[in-house]
Amino acid sequence: MKSWKVLLFMAAVIALLAALCWSFPQGSVRVAGNTLRFPTLTKILNPQRQLDIEAYLRQQDSLASVLDSLQDSLESYRRQLDSSDTRFWFPNDDDTFFDPLFAQLEKTRSTGRTIRIVHYGDSQIEMDRMSNRLRSGLQSLFGGGGPGLVPFATLIPSYSVSTYGMGNLVRQSPFGDSLVVRANGNYGPMVQDFRVEGSATSSIKATTTKGRDPRLRSFSRVGLLFCARPGPLRATLSAGAFTDSLSATSEGVGIFDWHLDSAVASLHISVSGAADLYGVMVDNGPGVAVDNIPMRGCSGHQFSQINRDQLSKAYALMDVGLIILQFGGNSVPYLSSERSIANYCKEMGAQIDRLHSCCPNALILFIGPSDMSKRTEEGDLLSYSWLPKVVDALRTTVCQHGAAYWSIYHAMGGANSMSAWVEQGLGSGDYVHFSQRGADIMGDRLTKAFENMYQLYKMRSQAPDAPTDNNLSLATEKGATHAE
Repeated sequence: MKSWKVLLFMAAVIALLAALCWSFPQGSVRVAGNTLRFPTLTKILNPQRQLDIEAYLRQQDSLASVLDSLQDSLESYRRQLDSSDTRFWFPNDDDTFFDPLFAQLEKTRSTGRTIRIVHYGDSQIEMDRMSNRLRSGLQSLFGGGGPGLVPFATLIPSYSVSTYGMGNLVRQSPFGDSLVVRANGNYGPMVQDFRVEGSATSSIKATTTKGRDPRLRSFSRVGLLFCARPGPLRATLSAGAFTDSLSATSEGVGIFDWHLDSAVASLHISVSGAADLYGVMVDNGPGVAVDNIPMRGCSGHQFSQINRDQLSKAYALMDVGLIILQFGGNSVPYLSSERSIANYCKEMGAQIDRLHSCCPNALILFIGPSDMSKRTEEGDLLSYSWLPKVVDALRTTVCQHGAAYWSIYHAMGGANSMSAWVEQGLGSGDYVHFSQRGADIMGDRLTKAFENMYQLYKMRSQAPDAPTDNNLSLATEKGATHAE
């Protein structure tokens, strides 16, 4: 066939489709019980602009460079921070919110403390995603090492540490599948525990994953957090040439704390007796520890189901300085009215209040849901229509309850950005979760937001008229007792 005939045929097909677009009724047509839809000429000629993620991130990185150069102007720095998509929102717009945390983190090398940041979240943080980038960035600033608090036995693998438990263990948790046993609130700070009746062991090994922060690969301090039940409890730590046993004879929350003479890359804990094992703190302090605690399928309302006294004692023993709550994604698909959003926010406010009462010396940061896309009847991938209202309502509620707010939704580009992240390999095919690379980027953005606030703290403290705040303290020097 001659080329002009091919061209004529293609033009005729395009003209026919254009005529169909122009004449087809708006919306849809029902034919024999089926719904027929056809795109309009406007939609075809003016397709939705997709966010260029790489360009967007370059723009934000450029802003970060500007921020770093504004050390001579505190107010300019504040304005730049407030205009950033990675900004924090604070109660009463108080940008000194994190100052008590930074003040104590700066002292860890002299005080010998390991201040913990406990990062709770849904499946977006599974396998230590996002938490690992925050941990790496903060430990580079303030010192510390190791993966932090890990379960005695793990059901979900992690990129950062390998944990294998065996023995007479029963998992207890207020969330999860049908194998989970409910325990009337005795779950501890990981919102799950493993009940031992008799003997059990846990083997913990440093990550060998390529590209992971080398600080994860060294352990010099190990703490077994537990709630002892009637009868003696004994635990033995074996780590390289180090072997030591500790015992507890009284009931209640306690910690077996071991300080090694030199760092190791693996360890083994043997337990005998009756207890609920809350987790193992694997650190290389002093400095900061970031604990990754994923809660798949949860909306963040489980904290009020944990025994208040036991959780309070555990947080005190852990020396928690900041609690991060990253939730909302599992609720967004079901929030489709002002009333449902208000009810969800009210519940989140109650959870924040509960954690404040259990850990009054810790700050709380809430990280809201990311952009999430679903396919419309017309075949378009668009954000959930109520998502912006959810983000705004959560931000208001969180600040009203004395916590800070950080928005992944804004940090990734806002409405309809998830489809662009997926197309560019930064999101998964469910248009809800990030890919590993995307999660790394979001973790880095969160870390940069903290670094910006730390820079503001340093600028403020160095200013000639900087006030002296005698209240810049999170907790008194740690006085946790060891179970003997």
